[in-house]
Amino acid sequence: MKKHFGFSLMEAMVAVAIIAVLAAMALPSYIFKITREQIEKSLPLAAETAQPAISMMWKLEKKFPENNQAAGLPEPDKIVNNYVKSVAIEEGAIHLTFGNRANDRIKNKVLTLRPAVIEDSQIVPVTWVCAEAEPPEKMKVHGANRTTIDKQYLPLMCRARAKK
Repeated sequence: MKKHFGFSLMEAMVAVAIIAVLAAMALPSYIFKITREQIEKSLPLAAETAQPAISMMWKLEKKFPENNQAAGLPEPDKIVNNYVKSVAIEEGAIHLTFGNRANDRIKNKVLTLRPAVIEDSQIVPVTWVCAEAEPPEKMKVHGANRTTIDKQYLPLMCRARAKK
């Protein structure tokens, strides 16, 4: 009697099928992760370019710039990075429009960062509220939220809290 060692064709096919099912289950969460990372990597563009100018104008003049020119910034389509194709200022709010190498799920979509302040205390620094997130207590948010990115792709800091 001869003993055969190894796997039959049927056993190998079952193993391949199991691996394919597991990979198919993992793929959507990986796409969400990549998309969120692209959004998170784009936020420093606003923090380094637009936020300081807007905060300074609030501190000195107690008002927010109406547009890029009033903030002393280049035209919106001149402020770009790998994932953002423009950064526009509107009444103090910063609108990042995604493009360039951004995932197709966020391409041509907008993420808004709005300034929140304590209006009678200019010494308190401007806080930035991302998309649908709530402002800190006692602070008033300025500018319109024009976020068009699907909620499922927004980083946690940009989502509204669940109501209790």
